[in-house]
Amino acid sequence: MSSKIISIKNLNKTYDGGFQALKNVNLDINKGEIFALLGPNGAGKTTLISIICGIANLSSGTITVGGHDILADYRASRSLVGLVPQELTTDIFETVYNTVSYSRGLFGKKKNPQLIEKILKDLSLWDKKDNKMVTLSGGMKRRVMIAKALSHEPQILFLDEPSAGVDVNLRKDMWNLVAKLRESGVTIILTTHYIEEAEEMADRIGFIRSGEIILIEEKAKLMKKLGEKELHLELAEPIKEIPKDLASLNLKISKKGHEIIFTYDAKKQNNGIADLLEKMKKNGILYQDLKTEQSSLEDIFIQLVK
Repeated sequence: MSSKIISIKNLNKTYDGGFQALKNVNLDINKGEIFALLGPNGAGKTTLISIICGIANLSSGTITVGGHDILADYRASRSLVGLVPQELTTDIFETVYNTVSYSRGLFGKKKNPQLIEKILKDLSLWDKKDNKMVTLSGGMKRRVMIAKALSHEPQILFLDEPSAGVDVNLRKDMWNLVAKLRESGVTIILTTHYIEEAEEMADRIGFIRSGEIILIEEKAKLMKKLGEKELHLELAEPIKEIPKDLASLNLKISKKGHEIIFTYDAKKQNNGIADLLEKMKKNGILYQDLKTEQSSLEDIFIQLVK
């Protein structure tokens, strides 16, 4: 397994009013992985990222970034991190090029025009380098935020809801860039509501709900562990209702009675398919075709949030 680049132990965050935003969070992020943190609004995703990046204070617990404690060695830990926040906050009358260059300077890094040019070109921003921020669309501003976060060559990149307000083409460009960054060794942590992004990009997925991490799993294992399979049986003749004999089985009718859908646990040896087919035969329900479908991560997510 890759070495840990972020280690979070027994992290709690309680606000002055008494609201506990994070409850005993334990999480290790491996160097070079893409980790997706999924959860509904208000689950604690942004709070967690803000604490790791030094924007918010923790109430108790410890966090190390690249081996540096975020409190005892703030500058060293913060220099390893790039953050693309949800809010688009930039000096609206500054040019794209200056905005990104200035961000590099904030981390005490020497000027590097070649690097800034490469980042802007990778993000399809080079032709906009002299444009003032105020003239850009929301999607373009989002790209500039990513360029700013990359300007000091961080080892870890946080993307907090990176696709909010971004069109499909921009989103695809962004994910191509994320894949390139990962190839160059950058560790990427993203929070997202676009579950298909997590499904496509992430190595591991964590689910957070009401400030607690309820599950962390490798994506492939998660799909296997929680994903139910569906058997779709196309019927020779449509039916109006499920016969009483089959009522105890997990069945649905679809396509105006032309299809029966049976949900089953793919891991179980006795998954109930043989029993279903036998009972259908007894009840004179004939099928002409069948296929199986795996649950998507979205189905799993909805199940967990419930």
